[in-house]
Amino acid sequence: MQYFDTHAHIGLICEDPIEQLIVIQEARQASVGRIVSICNSLHDFTTVYDNLKSAANVYHAVGVSPSEVQNPGKDWLSTIEQHVRLPRVAAIGEIGLDYYRKFGDKKSQIELFITQLDLAAKLNMPVIIHNRDAGHDVLDILRDRLPPKGGVLHCYSEDAAYAKRALEMNLYFSFAGNLTYRNARNLHETIGVLPLDRILIESESPFMVPADYRGKRNMPKYLPMTARFLAEMLEMDEAELAAVLWDNSNRFFGLGD
Repeated sequence: MQYFDTHAHIGLICEDPIEQLIVIQEARQASVGRIVSICNSLHDFTTVYDNLKSAANVYHAVGVSPSEVQNPGKDWLSTIEQHVRLPRVAAIGEIGLDYYRKFGDKKSQIELFITQLDLAAKLNMPVIIHNRDAGHDVLDILRDRLPPKGGVLHCYSEDAAYAKRALEMNLYFSFAGNLTYRNARNLHETIGVLPLDRILIESESPFMVPADYRGKRNMPKYLPMTARFLAEMLEMDEAELAAVLWDNSNRFFGLGD
């Protein structure tokens, strides 16, 4: 039995290259066989990518998140296009909209989001989508601009009605440790309306630690807690669910077994 952590901010867990590799090793010991490393900025991507070159089970996403809308970097669009050619880069992301923290203005965020969606379509890549307090605009934009390879609504935070609308598109739904919180009724209801083949899980480390580890910094090695909770919700054998999630994740990112 092995798990696929589809979203982990390795560079935010720790900065030291040796410690980052230890995080990966500890995850493997906890049956987390693959991880997608996420960075918010292109500078951070370069650093983490170089640190994890020897970690063959770590894949990478590259993109400019809404938090960096005011300073995406020099020649940022061509830089993403270059990085996509690197080994084990599997998606463009995370990209999207964040109206909660009000990074820049909405117009600038939307322009940044659309530009990267169009680039993903050009490069035939899937996208990892960030959405915080911007659900209406995110869906409206995706209806027109979702790349053919589709996308994942990472750390899903909307409700079941929103999920039903999103299911009309080639979108996956990824759940983090907050799924295990008793008051996360919107997420629990959403699980009930989703086809099993559209569900992924993620650590979103160092954030969204599962309930059993509250008070600790989240790590990829804690991902099995989220999987076990999900298996109980779905009344499935944990190993059977792990296999389904593994297949879903590999299919979305275009990876082999």
